[in-house]
Amino acid sequence: MKRCFDIVFALLMLPVLLPIIGVLWMLARRDGGPGFFVQPRIGRHGKVFNCWKMRTMVVDAEAALRKMCEEDPVKAHEWHVNQKLIDDPRITRIGKFLRATSLDELPQIFNVLTGDMSFVGPRPFLIDQEELYRDAGGKWYFNMRPGITGLWQVEGRNATSFVERVGYDNRYFRGLSLSRDMGLLVRTVSVVFKRTGK
Repeated sequence: MKRCFDIVFALLMLPVLLPIIGVLWMLARRDGGPGFFVQPRIGRHGKVFNCWKMRTMVVDAEAALRKMCEEDPVKAHEWHVNQKLIDDPRITRIGKFLRATSLDELPQIFNVLTGDMSFVGPRPFLIDQEELYRDAGGKWYFNMRPGITGLWQVEGRNATSFVERVGYDNRYFRGLSLSRDMGLLVRTVSVVFKRTGK
């Protein structure tokens, strides 16, 4: 049922989302870099897949992060604990808007169509975050397709550390149902308008 819903809903949303994605792609390209950002993430059963997003950071953001952490122990600690930076200087001006509204996630509709992701599920994490995630007790994640939105994305978001995501993911798995997914999709609309993303 969940997979059938994903396919039907994605096909219905494509005519609406494709023009929006096209406009955002052009805006993201204004600094000369690519419009899309593709990054390997861990998915269902531990499979690695390419996760699509609108690019929200400067080109060579990973190299900039390594340099920052080497030069600033405070930022290095913040990254280690949260796997993100509150005031990340790598984020572009249009990137701040895209992240605040979560519009940078729209290209993941292609991941939904290919079966690597679902509309609702746990947030997919990076390859080098897997050990940290497992050490925190994360195991149910690997039985699910990661989602564009989900329990952590709606309730936890920027108020939690990386390892605290595990609790949200485990709770989501235990209460897995199509009706709950529908409720989380509705709540996601509120998150977009509140612009709570970072």
